[in-house]
Amino acid sequence: MSSSTLNMQEVSTVNNPNLGHLAALKFITCGSVDDGKSTLIGRLLVDSKAVLQDHLAGIESHGEIDLAMLTDGLSAEREQGITIDVAYRYFSTERRKFIIGDTPGHEQYTRNMVTAASSADAAVVLIDATKLDWQNPALELLRQTRRHSLLLKLLRVPHVIFTINKLDAIKSDSLSDQEAQTLAYKNISAAIEQFAKQVQITAKALVPISALKGWNVVNSFEGWCNYNGPSLIDVLESLSNTPVDIHAHFAQSVQWVEKFHDSSTTAHGRRIFWGKVSTGTAKVGQKVKVFPGTQTAVISQVLNTVRAPGQISEGQSAGIILDREVDISRGDALIDADHPIEGSREVNAVIAWMDDEPLVAGRMYHALHAHKWVKCKVQKIAYKIDINTLEQTEASELAPNEIGRVVLMLQQEIPSLKFSESRNLGAMILVDTASHRTSAAVLID
Repeated sequence: MSSSTLNMQEVSTVNNPNLGHLAALKFITCGSVDDGKSTLIGRLLVDSKAVLQDHLAGIESHGEIDLAMLTDGLSAEREQGITIDVAYRYFSTERRKFIIGDTPGHEQYTRNMVTAASSADAAVVLIDATKLDWQNPALELLRQTRRHSLLLKLLRVPHVIFTINKLDAIKSDSLSDQEAQTLAYKNISAAIEQFAKQVQITAKALVPISALKGWNVVNSFEGWCNYNGPSLIDVLESLSNTPVDIHAHFAQSVQWVEKFHDSSTTAHGRRIFWGKVSTGTAKVGQKVKVFPGTQTAVISQVLNTVRAPGQISEGQSAGIILDREVDISRGDALIDADHPIEGSREVNAVIAWMDDEPLVAGRMYHALHAHKWVKCKVQKIAYKIDINTLEQTEASELAPNEIGRVVLMLQQEIPSLKFSESRNLGAMILVDTASHRTSAAVLID
């Protein structure tokens, strides 16, 4: 991940003129607390002219604009000077539209970061150069930076961009500012390269920036820190959206059952089964199986949200009408009858524990898979992952914000796939049966 290698890779995509067809890019900023995530988003909004003048005037104090205030919307965030909830903002450049999510850096709000990352096309990981031992060639990244990066890997975020922020604030008694900042960029880049190699993250770019001053954010600051690559916005404009998962066979979890107003229709079923297509494509004439159970039917009509007939693929909402009446309720699934997804009660999974109470084997939880609620028991904790060393160590419990591998036993079978094959059918959440708090993000392995 050397600077020169990245530059060669990026320029070929950044200068690609055929980007107009790309859909809006949804990306998040993440990293440790107070690394400049909200300030970076504010800079992107201001430099892309997505903020009205009266809004800018409202966050101006003593002639200075507090860029972080553009996204910290909760009163508690403004009072404490931190990000608590995920804030989404919209902006566009001449080449592309963007949806950007500002995620909190505090450990106690890791669950909010996971929620935002699960649907993101890309992630910008900010690293505050002033918090690190930048003069040390063997420096280590902050614990929360490592945790967020590892979660991005587990959540299969397609594009990860590392940005080293606040390099403009690096000072040294023995070196000039330029020499100190160049040395800091070199040593921190080496630490990022080593960590990315450990967790097998393929970084799209590594960009030195000053979110406060706007260097290399929208406009390039050529030669700074010996970096001559594209700016952050140039990299973002070149990224593709999240690709369709590799599992090609149809599956849909039923979210809502709608009755026909004309109940005398008997040529086909008289209910519409609405839900998002989890995998594959829904098309007329396809034979489907109802899960759970053994009933089969043929798709008679496929509707989209405006009732127009058609063929609907993964990620889109579809209304399915079958050729006959079949007993189906919310939470049931329609799957390809010729290539059925196997049901499973025992699930091996990587889990990001987010409850205040530790996870221990033997406890019962509510699990939500697609639109199906089912009780489950934590049968075994196989190991936990050490955030610092990335080693797998034996564990009898998972503390808040720890990541580990567990075995879950479900009360009923679910049509599950590995998360590497399907984000929709390979993920669950665990909910505490007493407090009803979301306790964990579960990625089926």
